Amino acid sequence: MPKWKEIKRFCEKDGWELYKTTDHFFYRKVMPDGTIKRTKVSMGSGEVHSHMWKEILRNQLQVSEEYFNKTK
Repeated sequence: MPKWKEIKRFCEKDGWELYKTTDHFFYRKVMPDGTIKRTKVSMGSGEVHSHMWKEILRNQLQVSEEYFNKTK
C-alpha cells in the first residue's frame, strides 16, 4: 500500500491543483468534460490502509493502480 506522501506526489505529477491546506492537503483536477475530481491527502507519514486505498483509487483519483504506480 502507498504512503500518504506518494499520493501527494501522484497528485502533483498528474496535474492536480492544491486548493486548500488545513490538517490535510486538498486537491482537485478539472477533466476535459468539465467534471471535477477531488481528493484529500493526510499530512501523516504512514501507509494508507488497504480498504481506504481501494476507495481512494476508485472514488477519488479514478485511475487504475497501474497508472498510479507509473505516475507517482
